[in-house]
Amino acid sequence: MKFANLSIDGKHAIAVVDPEGGRYWPVSDLIPGFAGDLVDLIADHARQPGALEISGPGRPLSSAQVLAPIDRPRRNIMCVGKNYHEHAAEFSKSGFDSSAKAGELAPEAPVVFTKAYTSVIGPGAFIPAHESVTSQLDYEAELAVVIGKPGRGIKKAEAFDHVFGYTIVNDFTARDLQKLHRQWFLGKSLDGFCPMGPYVTTADEVDARSLDVKCWVNGELRQSANTSQLIFDIPTLIETISAGITLLPGDIIATGTPAGVGIGFSPPRFVRSGDVIRIEIQGLGALENTVA
Repeated sequence: MKFANLSIDGKHAIAVVDPEGGRYWPVSDLIPGFAGDLVDLIADHARQPGALEISGPGRPLSSAQVLAPIDRPRRNIMCVGKNYHEHAAEFSKSGFDSSAKAGELAPEAPVVFTKAYTSVIGPGAFIPAHESVTSQLDYEAELAVVIGKPGRGIKKAEAFDHVFGYTIVNDFTARDLQKLHRQWFLGKSLDGFCPMGPYVTTADEVDARSLDVKCWVNGELRQSANTSQLIFDIPTLIETISAGITLLPGDIIATGTPAGVGIGFSPPRFVRSGDVIRIEIQGLGALENTVA
């Protein structure tokens, strides 16, 4: 199934969606009395596994606005840096990576950081340029994992049992802030720097071990890879993060970006006001945003 967070007549509603058929079914019609967000639904699903059964013709998706599927994360988005070999190499060579050891082209362990949950925006929303604090804006197309079943000390063999589904994230970045402050939190967490969506696709619909990831800027293909090329795969990331941190329903883990980001070019090709960034991940849909 695909779940969306919709604005319908000015009110938010979680719905099952069929993008190809252009229809949606409000969860409140399928679960009488449900009035929560997608995190609430995921938590309920974790306690009471089972697919929702849709019935009837549904409603036209064109009549609703698609928002970020989890627009109110309970915690920061957990992110992984330098998780594709070619991107790790381009970042280490760029002069912007203060985290790399001398001569390092790939990390020896997952590089984990967070983005503020207040950075989330939805499909079609404008990404703020924040001209007063940055002049080096960059894009990063990423597969994001949405946790369903809570747990700590999760082993690789059980990791996928804890995944509810997947969505698309643009790990938008102020490269000058990332370089200046060495730790990446400020450069990654400005308001509007986490476009997300359009949907959360449940884990049974796709094989996250092999999904094509593509990103275009103004129609030019900049990034193209497959999640099979991750340095640290999804079970490794879940095992690493959960070793001493309890993962909770609705937690989001962005798994890293492929080569082709702006700082990978010489000279760097930063994005600016008016640029359109479109990310597609196989089976998950497309996320498109314009820099304000």
